[in-house]
Amino acid sequence: MASIFRDRTLGHSRRDSFSSSSSAAAATASPSTATSRIAPSAISPALNPLPSPFGDLTPTLSDSDLRATAYEIFLSANRSSTSKPLTYVSNNSHSSSPTGNSSPANSTASLQRSLTSAAASKMKKALGMRSISSKRSPDSNNSGKVKKPVTMGELMRTQMRISDATDSRIRRGLLRISAGQVGRRNESMILPLEFLQQFKASDFTDHEEYEAWQKRNLRMLEAGLLLHPHMPLEKSNVAAQRLRQIIRAALDQPIETGRNNESMQVLRTTVMALANRTSDGAPLESSHWADGFPLNLRLYEMLLQACFDISDETSIVEEVDELMELIKKTWAILGLNQMLHNLCFTWVLFNRYVATGQVENDLLCAADNQLAEVAKDAKMTKDPIYSKILSSTLTAMLGWTEKRLLAYHETFDSGNIDTMQSIVSIGVVAAKILVEDISNEYRRRRKNEVDVALSRIDTYIRSSLRTAFAQIMEKADSSRRASRNQPKPLPVLAILAKDVGDLAIKEKNTFSPILKSWHPLAAGVAVATLHACYGNELKQFISGITDLTPDAVQILRAADKLEKDLVQIAVEDSVDSDDGGKAIIREMPPFEAEGAIANMVKVWMKTRLDTLKEWVDRNLQQEVWNPRANQEGCAPSAVEVLRTVDETLDAFFQLPIPMHPALLPDLITGLDKCLQYYANKAKSGCGTKNMYIPTMPALTRCNVGTKFQWKKKEKPPITQRRNPQVATANGEGSSGVPQLCVRINSLHKIRMELEGIEKRIITLLRNSESAHVEDFSNGLGKKFELTPPTCIEAVQQLSEGLAYKIVFHDLSHVLWDSLYVGEPSSSRITPFVQELERNLTTVADIVHERVRTRIIADVMRASFDGFLLVLLAGGPTRAFTVQDSQIIEDDFKSLKELFWANGDGLPNDIIDKFSAKARDVLPLLRTDTDSLVDRFKRLTLEKYGSSAKSRFPLPTTSGDWNPTDPNTLLRVLCYRNDEAATKFLKKTYNLPKKL
Repeated sequence: MASIFRDRTLGHSRRDSFSSSSSAAAATASPSTATSRIAPSAISPALNPLPSPFGDLTPTLSDSDLRATAYEIFLSANRSSTSKPLTYVSNNSHSSSPTGNSSPANSTASLQRSLTSAAASKMKKALGMRSISSKRSPDSNNSGKVKKPVTMGELMRTQMRISDATDSRIRRGLLRISAGQVGRRNESMILPLEFLQQFKASDFTDHEEYEAWQKRNLRMLEAGLLLHPHMPLEKSNVAAQRLRQIIRAALDQPIETGRNNESMQVLRTTVMALANRTSDGAPLESSHWADGFPLNLRLYEMLLQACFDISDETSIVEEVDELMELIKKTWAILGLNQMLHNLCFTWVLFNRYVATGQVENDLLCAADNQLAEVAKDAKMTKDPIYSKILSSTLTAMLGWTEKRLLAYHETFDSGNIDTMQSIVSIGVVAAKILVEDISNEYRRRRKNEVDVALSRIDTYIRSSLRTAFAQIMEKADSSRRASRNQPKPLPVLAILAKDVGDLAIKEKNTFSPILKSWHPLAAGVAVATLHACYGNELKQFISGITDLTPDAVQILRAADKLEKDLVQIAVEDSVDSDDGGKAIIREMPPFEAEGAIANMVKVWMKTRLDTLKEWVDRNLQQEVWNPRANQEGCAPSAVEVLRTVDETLDAFFQLPIPMHPALLPDLITGLDKCLQYYANKAKSGCGTKNMYIPTMPALTRCNVGTKFQWKKKEKPPITQRRNPQVATANGEGSSGVPQLCVRINSLHKIRMELEGIEKRIITLLRNSESAHVEDFSNGLGKKFELTPPTCIEAVQQLSEGLAYKIVFHDLSHVLWDSLYVGEPSSSRITPFVQELERNLTTVADIVHERVRTRIIADVMRASFDGFLLVLLAGGPTRAFTVQDSQIIEDDFKSLKELFWANGDGLPNDIIDKFSAKARDVLPLLRTDTDSLVDRFKRLTLEKYGSSAKSRFPLPTTSGDWNPTDPNTLLRVLCYRNDEAATKFLKKTYNLPKKL
């Protein structure tokens, strides 16, 4: 091999060399005193490297000791095999900058480089690194001309911070060794031993320097032969015991070195015995003293660190291609190969990126690219030693990357996001190698069961998002505390929802595009994680709330919006996935925020409605139905219940909820039931039509003086007959005529007001923020469906009850007790009409005009029914002749005229309708008895058929009086005061001859 190192006598260094005058001091001086400008090449104290994955050697060997020995090995491996001087001359005389526009300073620097370094470094290009000139600013080299090394040897010396004196001594030693052992292979030499034999104390100007030098070489022998030997060392090995003794003694009292002394001969014999051990006794081609793990890797690490520019610790020198070729020549001594080189170089690049503050992305990119080579190597070999070193190195790298990736929101921002791709790549590749190529457990399983890359990215995403969530939650809490004194401080979960939404957008736009290279659903996993984190907090919140407070609604609305945003991101991210994102969506169970709001609103509604119902019960029990309570003649409770309905609707639409249209039907249904309940309570206990109409007694022709027994279907609310004036004055409690009128007015008002309430509901709904056009397309759910028909039915029942109460109960003294009793001409209808008119005046004064006609019509119908009952079932005190019919017809006319009221009363058609039955029956009273008997017989035969020929059956009493009803005809005959009627009744039904 051609000479590669220029002899030190041929010229001084041109690349920041140490001056010859200070070489002796520089050998032991600190880096800052060794050179005025150059920073340390091997990782300097100012840097912060990671612990070496190759393991600790011994605390007695420092990095400077390893570096010095590594340099010695480097020179030895590249020395000439002949007796020619160790020299190396650059093959180029000039170069140009990559851009072709070099400044004078750059041109001068380029002219001093070798021909191969003039072009872009192939290694740096393969590693994805820029040239130093392209990284530096145009003015970075204009401060003055800088001396550069002119040989590769000079470059290596400078890079490894070796002083001129030390370098000269090593070269002299190598020349002496080479002269004495011509043709001997470098690998067969044990450099620490050889140097100890070549130099004495007199070769050093400083005795302390000599002692430090001797101790370093002895400790190196200890490390290479005793602590980290190439082959395992038996404890009983005599040579090993002797070497320990020698080293221990030399550390206390330095031994005399040099070729011709006894102590060195003993040391040589001992060292050679250990270095030349074999397992089978076969002769060795090389001695093993620096190729034991991890000593060899630590030494090689020192050599590789020399590739970094001493003036820029983040850059690799441009001559790295040639430099690396020279460094690789140490493999034979160090027992290395390409795979170990790839692994060690990967670590050196990675560690330098970390140690220099993670500012040079080129180093990270280079480490990532170099790791790809390691991944290839890992699949090609199962060497246990290599696997152990590989595992240790990758574990160290993975530990560093995962510390950042498990919380990448803390690690990366807009200033360093471009490094994330390489860091993720390094972490994923390292994990894949550790799992797929080293893990025995993984080999035993089917590889398609585990996607290491996807699994790791999934872990990074979930861990980082959980960490980020915890941080923004703490931030939200701080914001809440800061706004505590503001008028409306925001609740924490509302703040958190907004911050989580912002975090999701940042994740989608910033991190997911990078992570998607390894995980197709990166954004989906991220939002699913955030969804779960926020969902847990929300669930706890929901479980603890009982009231529909503004804060609660604000939080739930914010949660609902957040959920929609997160789901949208997940759907967009998974549009191209195999399952369409179903797996991610399954990870996002609904917050049920709207459901929680709806449930709270329903609780709110139930509370309001229950309170309203209780109010109805309480107030109707106390209500006196006083017609003078207000101007409208309504009960105060009716006005109040309507006001409460309005207030409830206002309060509902003031709730800050997003689902007014959806929940409105439930509220209206509840209010509808409350109003229906009010209507039913208002009519209850007030009597019905049937309560006042008597049951017809069995037909008989009684003797004069017997009492007529009335049988009632229902017991009327007031059984004791009172003076009508007294009854009107005190109102008979809550069921007097005025009170019943007030009830009717109240129910009528409720029904009428509901129309306005329904229109108002539409207005409120239209003004609500959550309403949509379709919410107004139909009226379903916005109308009161139960109350209107209930009010109509109640008004009808109360009206009929009022009418029949007036006629059959309140006016019984002028109807049952006096009308046509004894002589009809002396007991006519006038008193009844007068009393009835007074009652009608009371009704007209109180009842609303919209229902007044109906009530008066019901009173009219009840009057006509009472008039007919007097004529056809009035009891034994009444009997009529044909001549009395004119008096009766005149009284009937007077009764009708009362309701016509000279045209101011009821319409004629209504009067005719309700008086039709009486009008049809009255002609029977003026019909002669024989004609009545003949008609009765004919109608009875028609109704009962042939069975009536032998004996006429007694017709049943239906109460539906009409001229074609046999029972009606029979009753006219029963009350006919003449002989013919008496004979017929006696003969046919054995009724008494006399009344």
